[in-house]
Amino acid sequence: MNPYVEKLHQIAEKPSRNIIGLMSGTSLDGLDVALCEIRGFGSDTQVALQQFTTVGFDPFIKSEIRKVFAQRHIDFQHLCLLHPFIGKVHGEMINQCLAKWNIPAEQIDLVASHGQTVFHAPKIQHQIEGYGNATLQIGDGDHVAVTTGIITLSDFRMRHIAAGGEGAPLAVYGDYFVFSKPGEDRILLNMGGIANFTFLAGDMDASKVFTSDTGPGNTLLDAVTRRFFPEKDYDEDGKLAFAGEILPELLAALKDQEFFAAPFPKTTGPEVFNIEFLERAQAITHTQDARPQDLLRTLVQLSAETIAAGVQATIGASTTQLFMSGGGMHNPALVTTLQKLLAQCIFRKTDELGIPGDAKEAVLFAILANETVAGGATSFGNRHKVPSVSMGKISWPG
Repeated sequence: MNPYVEKLHQIAEKPSRNIIGLMSGTSLDGLDVALCEIRGFGSDTQVALQQFTTVGFDPFIKSEIRKVFAQRHIDFQHLCLLHPFIGKVHGEMINQCLAKWNIPAEQIDLVASHGQTVFHAPKIQHQIEGYGNATLQIGDGDHVAVTTGIITLSDFRMRHIAAGGEGAPLAVYGDYFVFSKPGEDRILLNMGGIANFTFLAGDMDASKVFTSDTGPGNTLLDAVTRRFFPEKDYDEDGKLAFAGEILPELLAALKDQEFFAAPFPKTTGPEVFNIEFLERAQAITHTQDARPQDLLRTLVQLSAETIAAGVQATIGASTTQLFMSGGGMHNPALVTTLQKLLAQCIFRKTDELGIPGDAKEAVLFAILANETVAGGATSFGNRHKVPSVSMGKISWPG
């Protein structure tokens, strides 16, 4: 027997597993590294976050990724080179974290590597006859495994697509296993570059779990901030947006996008919601000379209104605990606007549930890896876009 197969079997049999979850989102600010101790599996999953940090990307890495990020026309050789390069970079960042934490690699059972999404193309978006859903994450798992010496699971989204999903949102699985609570309906709202939410029913029925993207979270806000204020990566504390006013005609033009009219559940990405999308709406409404602050305030309203519309259309107006995660939870302009639109919801952060909102996505990929290696069969019902599958390709370090 391959010794790594035997080792994987031993890992699966352990009472608990030390798993590093990795996440790099559309903001391209860095790699989230979450070291988790995970016991059990499925609805019995227990997670203890041992360490968490975000390792920032230097300007070179950001610029290299942006050459292919959400671009339909690219230098294909560059993409080919970038795939193993990013895998090695992520592996080196793990090694740096372990050294900082004074933890030998031998104490880590698995790495769960999301990689870097560079293009997301669900059928609803590309509408090309003969082709189905597709998505692409770079950061080769073999390079992560070899660089760290740790068995690595990666490419989670492709199995989801093969089973009939769109490759997103994947948070639904970990959300259900870790954050469900008997007798309490909950919404888990992640406001990353793209906003998505998961509904968890208080009766713990997995077949009632619902998840969907709603549209932009921070991606347009960050892009506009970088364009007009190059020294900033994002609108800190929403100060710029607070200084602006909503442009009603521009907001209406932005909301007149076919994604918003499509039925739930659905997924999207920066391929749709980008600067070009904003510029087209500005041209239609003759707002090309609008103040940056007014653009940001209008985009805050866009994100908030489309999030609220998604929640109201699928869950209704009953009083519900809503737990936030992602960069958007740090933007008071976005949060206060959303609170007014979803007045029936009680807003909290996942920090109160033991998982910091900034770490949640990385932790969820560690949970997915745990489920693949040690988990059983959890049925989410025979529903479109939420397949009952385990995910992740396995890479050996030697």
